[in-house]
Amino acid sequence: MTELDLIVAGGTIVSPRGRQRADLGIRDGKIAVIGDLSAAASSVLDASGLLVMPGGVDTHVHLMDPGDTSREDFPSGSAAAAVSGVTTIVEHTHSHPVRTVADLRGKIEHLNGRSHVDFGLAAHAWPGQEAHVPDLWAAGVAFFKVFTCTTHGVPGHSAAALRSHLSASALVDAVSLLHCEDESLTEAAEAVLRNEGRSDFGLLTEWRNRDAELVAAAVAALLVRRTGARATVAHVSNQEVARYIEAERSHGARLAAEACPQYFLLREDDVHEHGALRKFTPPARARIDDDEAQMWKLLRAGTLTHMSSDHAPSTLEQKADGDMWSAHFGLPGLDSTFAILLDAAARGHLSYEDVVRVYSEVPAKTYGLWPQKGRLASGSDADIVLVDPTATRTLRNEDVLSKARWTPFDGRTVSGKVVKTFLRGSLIAEGGLPVAERAGAFVTGGGA
Repeated sequence: MTELDLIVAGGTIVSPRGRQRADLGIRDGKIAVIGDLSAAASSVLDASGLLVMPGGVDTHVHLMDPGDTSREDFPSGSAAAAVSGVTTIVEHTHSHPVRTVADLRGKIEHLNGRSHVDFGLAAHAWPGQEAHVPDLWAAGVAFFKVFTCTTHGVPGHSAAALRSHLSASALVDAVSLLHCEDESLTEAAEAVLRNEGRSDFGLLTEWRNRDAELVAAAVAALLVRRTGARATVAHVSNQEVARYIEAERSHGARLAAEACPQYFLLREDDVHEHGALRKFTPPARARIDDDEAQMWKLLRAGTLTHMSSDHAPSTLEQKADGDMWSAHFGLPGLDSTFAILLDAAARGHLSYEDVVRVYSEVPAKTYGLWPQKGRLASGSDADIVLVDPTATRTLRNEDVLSKARWTPFDGRTVSGKVVKTFLRGSLIAEGGLPVAERAGAFVTGGGA
C-alpha cells in the first residue's frame, strides 16, 4: 500500500447508521481506508475521545459576493463556515443573481481564491425565463432559487409562473429551492399596516403572516407533485407547513423540507424586544415549549429532511438603519448552526447520527454533491470535523467571524465543540480560527 498522507487515529467515526471506533486514512485529499490501521503515514493525529464526523454541508447561504459586500463576503463567511465545522456551502446572493450560464462562469472566476471551504452555487429562477434552466443545470448549478413573493428585489412567481418553472425543471430533473410566502396575502397585510401608520416591531408577524407561508407552501407542494419536479421548501417555520409538505410527499411529490435553527430556538414574540435583529422571513413562529419540541420531533423523524443556516447577515449598524419596514431581512447563521445541532444531540433532541444525516448526508444527496461530499467513506473527499462532545462553550458576539459580528444566540451555552476542521485532507481551522490559505473550490451540482 502506498503511504498515507494522514491517519486520524482512535476516534469514534459517526455516520447516520451508527458509530465505530476506527482509524481513518487519507491520501491525495480523499479518504483511502477506514479500519484498524497500521499502515505507514506521513502524519498521525490522535483523535482519542473525539467524534470524527463528515464536514457540514450547508446548502442555504448568502455571502453577497460579488456585489455590495458590506454585509458579508466569501472570505469572512467561509471563514465562519470552516471554524464552525462546515466544509461545503451552496451559496446564492439576491443582489447579484445568477440568471445565465455567463453569470455563473463569471461568478466562479470571481470567487477563485476567496473561499476557505468548497462551494456550490445556485441560480435564480426568473418568471418567464424558463429557457435558461437546461443550460444552467448542465453547467453545474446546485439548484434554482424560486420566490413566490417579490423579495430582495427578486420578482415572485405566481402559481402559473411557478408551474412553468417546475415543468421546465422536471424535463432535466433539476432541483428548486422554494421560498414560500403568498404575495397577495403579504401585499394585502402590508397595505393595511401602512394605512394604520404602523412602524412598530410587531408588524413583522402580521405582514409576513402564517397564512401567507402556509398557502404558498401548500400550492407549491401540489405543483411539485403535479409537474413531477424535484424541489425543497425553504426554511419551514412551523409544524403546520411541514404537515402539508408531508401530505404531498405521501402522494408522490419529490419534495424536501428545509429546517433552520431560528425556527427551533427563537420565539415569535422576541421581535417585540429585539426588533430588526429578529427581522427574517418567514419570521419565528414558536410560541410555547411544545412548538419547539414538535419541530425537533419532525427533524428527527425526517419530515423536516435537513438543516441549513439561511445565513443572511447584516451588521448591527445596518440592522439599526431605518425602521422595521426598511431594515434588512436576515440573520447570521454559519457561525452557530453546527454548534446548535451538536448541542441538540447533547440535550437529547437528536442523536449525533441525526446530526450527520441532517447537516451532511441529506443535503449532499439532495443537491447532487454526494458521494464526493457528506460522508466518511473510501473515495469521498476527506472533509472531516473532529468534535469534543464533552466540551462546553458560550456562543458570543465577539467570537463571530461573519462580518455581522453578532449572533441571535449570544449568551447561549452549548455542549460539543469543533476542535479541528479538514478540507480534502488539509487542516483549515483549529481553535476557533482559520489556519490555512483559502483553498476552497467550486463543486458542481447534480446536473453537471
